[in-house]
Amino acid sequence: MKTPPLLLGVTLLFWGWQTGYLPAGLAIGAAVEGARLIKARWEFSDEDFTRIWTFCTLVFLAAAVFAFTSNQGPAGVRGFLDNPNFFTQRNASAATARTAASLVRWLPMVFCLFIAAQAYSSRERIPLETISLILRWRWKRAQRLGQPPPASYTVDVSYPYFALCLFAASVHSADDTSFFWGLCILLAWGLWPLRARRFSPATWALMFGLGIALGFFGQSGVGHVQAYLGNFNPQWLAGFGRHRFDPAQTRTEIGTLGRIKNSNRIVVRVETKNGPPPPVLREASYRFFKGQTWSAEQQLSEKDFFNIHPTNETTYVLVPDKPVSRVATVACYLDRGKALLPLPEGSGRLDNLAAYILSKNSLGAVMAEGPELVVFDASYGPGETLDSPANQYDLDVPPREKSALEQIVSELHLRGQTAEQAVRTINTFFLTKFTYSTWQGPSRHMNRDETALSRFLLITRSGHCEYFATAGVLLLRQADIPARYAVGFAVHEGAGNKYVVRQRDAHAWCLVWQRNTGIWQDFDGTPSSWIELEARRNSQVQWLLDSWSRITFEFSKFRWGQSHWRRYLLWALIPALSLLLYRILFQTRRRFLRVSAQNAQGVAWPGLDSEFYELEKKLIARGLPRQLSEPLSEWLRRAAEEPALEDLRVPLQQLLGLHYRYRFDPHGLTPNERVQLRREAKACLTKIDQPVAVAAD
Repeated sequence: MKTPPLLLGVTLLFWGWQTGYLPAGLAIGAAVEGARLIKARWEFSDEDFTRIWTFCTLVFLAAAVFAFTSNQGPAGVRGFLDNPNFFTQRNASAATARTAASLVRWLPMVFCLFIAAQAYSSRERIPLETISLILRWRWKRAQRLGQPPPASYTVDVSYPYFALCLFAASVHSADDTSFFWGLCILLAWGLWPLRARRFSPATWALMFGLGIALGFFGQSGVGHVQAYLGNFNPQWLAGFGRHRFDPAQTRTEIGTLGRIKNSNRIVVRVETKNGPPPPVLREASYRFFKGQTWSAEQQLSEKDFFNIHPTNETTYVLVPDKPVSRVATVACYLDRGKALLPLPEGSGRLDNLAAYILSKNSLGAVMAEGPELVVFDASYGPGETLDSPANQYDLDVPPREKSALEQIVSELHLRGQTAEQAVRTINTFFLTKFTYSTWQGPSRHMNRDETALSRFLLITRSGHCEYFATAGVLLLRQADIPARYAVGFAVHEGAGNKYVVRQRDAHAWCLVWQRNTGIWQDFDGTPSSWIELEARRNSQVQWLLDSWSRITFEFSKFRWGQSHWRRYLLWALIPALSLLLYRILFQTRRRFLRVSAQNAQGVAWPGLDSEFYELEKKLIARGLPRQLSEPLSEWLRRAAEEPALEDLRVPLQQLLGLHYRYRFDPHGLTPNERVQLRREAKACLTKIDQPVAVAAD
């Protein structure tokens, strides 16, 4: 079915307006719509349409090559092949995206000749086999086997070209609603002739308008929902994403009643290069405690972060001139391309980190922006860390907690002890008087001044790591020893040099300031039994879930350019392409030669044994060569003009007529005529061989 009048012309103008090719859209639209005014038509055969389609295909390939080269495609791909990593992958992907965008915008120009061929053809529809390789193959196969050809179908390509123009117009740079409303108008115009006649025009218009409204408000509604979910973080949504820490604050479960449940999902993978794994991977540390929340600064923001510039594309120095003795490979996910990195304590340098931006704050947190999966080498060791020196904020104690804290400090005689002594005292106090538990029950006799932390210290003496870490930090501060609250993951599950870190391994501990060395050191007061208790939550099908996690991890490595699989795949393609090239060049040629030999042996073309060919050779030997592309009749007439052959002019012409009939006439020669051809040819040869008589003086 043809498109309505002027629809293609207006659509081409719309395409030109949206993509910046308005002159081209105007010219192509005028040429296509001009067929309605120009009555002259061309008689295109099936072979002509095939040639035009082949030409458009070649133009498409040439446009693809031009777009690829003009958008730095070769440089991007070459860089990726030479050094496959995230940066080269990003460059190659960007070049490919620009190439695809350019090529889509050019599609109406690439196939304009084909739509014009239909518009100016006397047939008005195009045989489907001219553009379908499958139908064309079936036709040739039937012809080769002497079978009846398959049914022929014709197609009107005006509507497909209309859709092609709209698709090309969708790749535009304008950030407004002009494309949406133009698309709606053109779709209504194009679909109106195709509407179901059993419904009234008003019903059709109402349903079409409803579709437009749903499309418009649905598109804008998705953005509002995304923004809403980005600001709304209820507990029931937390289980659907990977739990990562916020550099500005972390809300603890202190005071939460019931049992704390953590997922068994693997969130980090660690592979050691030398020695045992790091005991913990820290993501952030905090200074201020209020209610249930630890925060980094009083004004919660990320302005405290400043960029770390790489020494090369993938190496970042966190602590200059820091001696490091161990290296661990850490693989972690960056939620939505941005997250804190879990780092071993004392990390001084990061290698092979494919990140866009790396930044750190004064509390030792390192923020990475990049692909959704990063795999890097962390070099670490004892000594200086990223953390800023202690100040008065690291002695801050919430007023509501001071009473219970002072009672414990006095009981343990912490005031006046050094940091090392205080840490040993508190650790012994926790190990002998406290137990680890993820369950918290309600208090029967809770007074107004009692807090969840004071209840933990004085009454229940049972809790999880957040209780122990918070109590440890505040007890040290109450004893005038600077301390900070740190969060991250404990590393303990693995075999050999490979370890996995699950979401349930999220942990909290203390950082204690050593005044004599000016270095922060870890202090974990949580009883070590917590690891065994958490491991009991493993499901019976945990091995299956871990296997799936491994599969998704390997796929993510391949997807985000963190593995060498792509290089191996590229090398594996070489023999496959070589085999394909061999089959195309050599086996096809052998098949062609074999078919040609069979044709030469099995087909006896009529007229090849004509005696006229001997006469032709004789005349050529007399110095009468036949010119290139010269018809046989013209050459014979020119040869008979030689005085010695004057008597053979008429017999040669008669002989040529018999030869033509013998060679090309489907009915051939009668037996008498065949004898006549043989006899006349022999007579002419005899006369040509006779010596030329010389006149006497």
